[in-house]
Amino acid sequence: MVNGVRSLPREPGGPGGRHPREEWDWPAPSLLGGLGQDARGRLLTLGVRARYEADRILMREDDHTDFVLILLDGVVKATGRTQDGRDALLAVRMGGDLVGEFAAVDSAPRSATVTTCGPVVARMATRAAFLDCMRRDQRIADAVSRSIVAKLRLANAHRINFTGCDVATRLARVLHHLAMTYGERAGAGAVIHWPITQPELATLAGAAEPSVHKVLRRLRAAGAVSTGYRTVRVDDLSLLHAIAYPDP
Repeated sequence: MVNGVRSLPREPGGPGGRHPREEWDWPAPSLLGGLGQDARGRLLTLGVRARYEADRILMREDDHTDFVLILLDGVVKATGRTQDGRDALLAVRMGGDLVGEFAAVDSAPRSATVTTCGPVVARMATRAAFLDCMRRDQRIADAVSRSIVAKLRLANAHRINFTGCDVATRLARVLHHLAMTYGERAGAGAVIHWPITQPELATLAGAAEPSVHKVLRRLRAAGAVSTGYRTVRVDDLSLLHAIAYPDP
């Protein structure tokens, strides 16, 4: 257990062992995907490498921990507790992204609970090592700053995008964003491989669950999406886009 998080055994490596994988095809907008090879290599020397199983809580909202996780592979979700006791889905992070940097920078309690959506490989670094790395390497510091700004811009855009929209439009925009950002293209559509529940969709869309159920039925009937147990598949991205962003 490190910083309160129980990890799976480290991948074997070293003399006589299988060398763990070091590189993935990280998206260009992600922190690792946008760094040059030299700077990325220096960042990936931080901390220890660990694997986490599905549904593992890595960080808890309001906890006073300050380590950071550099996601190498897999998907995590960040959730926050609402006043009425529900879990609101705040964000999704994938391989290439940084998680937990807010608490590392300002030493405040965790702003969200972070849970794995399937197996995850990451590097866990202490706050001291992370901040020292940024002080020593301006390129890494600049990349982390851009990453934080991008997250804040996305949060602002999410709020603005939903102003004045009905539930159907908001949910269609949520699904389109998830498919385009985190989905794997499949023909005319995209598959979202990590589990997402309808209550989580409701919190993302700022809607009541019964309203989300009704809209999903309409989207399925139109041939835009398919749903299963904790799964969503976009069957027609163009159709979903037209529903999410109708012509004025």
